[in-house]
Amino acid sequence: ANYPGVAPDAPPPEYLWKMPDPFITLAHVAETTTTIKLGTAVCLVPEHDPFNLAKEIATLDLFSGGRFLFGIGAGWNKEECEIFGGDFEHRWTQVKEAISIVKRLWTDDVVEHHGKYYDFPAVRSYPKPAQNPHPPVILGAIGSKRVFKRVVEWGDGWMPAGYPPDVVAEGISAIRQYAVEAGRDMATIDITVFAGPGLYTTRDQHNQVAQVGANRTVVWLAEGDLAATLKQLEGYARELLA
Repeated sequence: ANYPGVAPDAPPPEYLWKMPDPFITLAHVAETTTTIKLGTAVCLVPEHDPFNLAKEIATLDLFSGGRFLFGIGAGWNKEECEIFGGDFEHRWTQVKEAISIVKRLWTDDVVEHHGKYYDFPAVRSYPKPAQNPHPPVILGAIGSKRVFKRVVEWGDGWMPAGYPPDVVAEGISAIRQYAVEAGRDMATIDITVFAGPGLYTTRDQHNQVAQVGANRTVVWLAEGDLAATLKQLEGYARELLA
């Protein structure tokens, strides 16, 4: 794949992280925690089929007591997307159709669908998720007019990643405007701010996005050994929870 800024014969840096499967990892986390939210940031929907997504997430949400947040994206890597069967040039159209199926599999007893990307007769999918009506589907996409319209039209929230408070505030303002035009209550739209390295390390930054409508912020933990991670968490606790 042609990865920006990386020599053709060198592996892209993100792939050297050797990230584990998110749903299996979150199942492990769910077993050892009781209140913390569990989420993807983000799951690339075109690289999964809606049936397995619906079942895996419903099972995870059920076993965790309704703690799952479904952060989604469409991906940016054309080669990777197409290897998994995605329509890269129209990937958000594919995502919209897939998510409509997933939500129905979570909430309806019988689901039948005949669309552009997916076509199947009446099926049943169990278990159902613990959350009512279902885990929130939060679009973790780069802020743009189309993203904000998608959030209002068929999403349950927006997850800006790595943006400072002023950019987040602009995005929330745009979403609020589209929500008014569509007659949608902003209280039904979740805003989860996903911090990047060096961002949202102070209470002031968290307060800034909370004041403009963010429901939560997710802090970024630097890579390192367990002792270093615990020290970082203790620092966050002193600064953010005091």
